[in-house]
Amino acid sequence: MDALSVVLIAVGLAMDAFAVSICKGLAVKGLNWRHALIVGLWFGGFQALMPVLGYFLGSTFSEFITSYDHWVVFAILGLIGVNMIREALSDEEEAIDGDLGMRTMILLAVATSIDALAVGVTFSMNGDGILVPAVMIGVITMAISMVGVWIGGRFGDRYGNRAEMLGGAILILMGLKFLLEGLGVF
Repeated sequence: MDALSVVLIAVGLAMDAFAVSICKGLAVKGLNWRHALIVGLWFGGFQALMPVLGYFLGSTFSEFITSYDHWVVFAILGLIGVNMIREALSDEEEAIDGDLGMRTMILLAVATSIDALAVGVTFSMNGDGILVPAVMIGVITMAISMVGVWIGGRFGDRYGNRAEMLGGAILILMGLKFLLEGLGVF
């Protein structure tokens, strides 16, 4: 597969991570470059890892992923979105910013990279190599995610809890969109 095609695939795969990164930027208080780097590394790392896993699992796993990926993404994004809204509505102030904790970031990184697993399966079926495309996908996703956090942070500093509620609603709607697409409604 040529480099331009891989870049276009990478940008397409990164759009989910970009949307979630905007939500993270909305929710994180006192945003700085480290927050963007953390989100970028998680999302970029998983977007690079998942095609490699998909490549090695090959076509035997692709049927399972394409049959159920919409349910998994819906559940993960929905739960995280509901939790963000719940936290925004609570009167408690968090002493430590848990939004970028390992548990949350792993769930988000997996949810936004399931499509990349299927892309890895596609690479294996085409007989293409995976190392260079996986690195390109990871680096592009990392950069796009960091930009998303920065964009989200500009709004989060001004709107506080309302922005966090908006971020949670966006995650829930993204999950619903994946579910409806997977069920063939769209």
